[in-house]
Amino acid sequence: MFVSFFPKPKLFFISAALWSLAGVLFWFFVGERLGAYFGMPPAPAGEPPILGIPIFWSKPFLWFYIYFAFLVGAFYAFWALYSPHPWQNWSILGSSAILFSTYASVQLYVALNTWRGPFFDLFQRAISTPGSVSPGELYSLLGVFAGIAFTSIANFVITRFFVSHYIFRWRTAMNDYYMANWAKLRHIEGASQRVQEDTMRFSTTVEGLGVQLVDALMTLIAFLPLLAQLSSHVTVLPIVGEIPYSLVFAAIFWSVFGTVLLVVAGIKLPGLEFKNQRVEAAYRKELVYGEDDADRAQPPTVAELFANVRRNYFNLYFHYAYFNIVRSGYLQADAIFANLILIPTIAAGKITLGVWQQIATAFSQVSSSFQYLVMSWPTIVELLSIFKRLRAFEATLEGAPLPDLDRHYIERQRAGLPAEDQAVS
Repeated sequence: MFVSFFPKPKLFFISAALWSLAGVLFWFFVGERLGAYFGMPPAPAGEPPILGIPIFWSKPFLWFYIYFAFLVGAFYAFWALYSPHPWQNWSILGSSAILFSTYASVQLYVALNTWRGPFFDLFQRAISTPGSVSPGELYSLLGVFAGIAFTSIANFVITRFFVSHYIFRWRTAMNDYYMANWAKLRHIEGASQRVQEDTMRFSTTVEGLGVQLVDALMTLIAFLPLLAQLSSHVTVLPIVGEIPYSLVFAAIFWSVFGTVLLVVAGIKLPGLEFKNQRVEAAYRKELVYGEDDADRAQPPTVAELFANVRRNYFNLYFHYAYFNIVRSGYLQADAIFANLILIPTIAAGKITLGVWQQIATAFSQVSSSFQYLVMSWPTIVELLSIFKRLRAFEATLEGAPLPDLDRHYIERQRAGLPAEDQAVS
């Protein structure tokens, strides 16, 4: 799954994580200020923020682009020399391009949140004091919004186009790897499906979850300091009372609560999804055999196999029912939680409309980042079921014991019995 696309996967991902962490820490403690030696210093403290797209070619941002390019170039050069890989351009440079695009997406949302403050304060002044704001001022700020919005659209379209090619390259790498070892793999149950379908699903799902994780981490890096700063406007929380950095602690508490709640509610789903793949594969394979062999796919056998499919689906429906109740209930509560904790502050008139918009957006971004598992759990469940199927390929190539269900299938196949699998039902 990974060795076909990444050089020495375990060491590669560990080194990538450590290199990224070192790069982030160095940037915050030294690197950002280092740009001053090259005429690209950080934005002065207390200076009004740049509104809209021009911030992306300001000197602090240009310095970050150079810094990011250096980190990527050094990491690529090391792996190109240490362990050359035929897919290293896509696996290293391609992953870095997706990482940079994710960073740009987060910064666009930060720019949008920065715009909300002055726009909604101006809006509040306009409706509170008629004639105090000219239409031109409002049009000007709407123009700033349009620039952010169109840039965000362009970034999304370009990224999705690139990611589509990235995913297919990963699938191609897995396909080539498995085909080169097809003689060892062809006896595994559903081997054709695992190569033809599961490789694409695996690469797509891993890429999606990886981007979401990176997006969550970058959003935290970008919005946590902002939320801490905005906490100065919210000194009192309901029930808790006064607490420093109130919004930060509220976001962490709410997100951890939701994550634990959803993990507990969905703990059985990965195994059921895996079983579902197995019973579907057994049913489908018997039908395929029946196309060429009149003695296969007889009604009693097919009925039994389909009964396994039905039984597993009904079990899956039951467990998803209460999981969806818990998940939907939490997400509905999440929609009002930020406003709920702001009620004492709003009632006291301590914030303006613009500040309220910025707090609501920053709180939503931080809490949603902490809720990565909550939002991604159904996808993680699907990925685990795909991983278990492809892991049988890995076990075969490594000479390791097959999972029990795969071993059960092969034993029945060698005995000339149909592929029904009572164990998975």
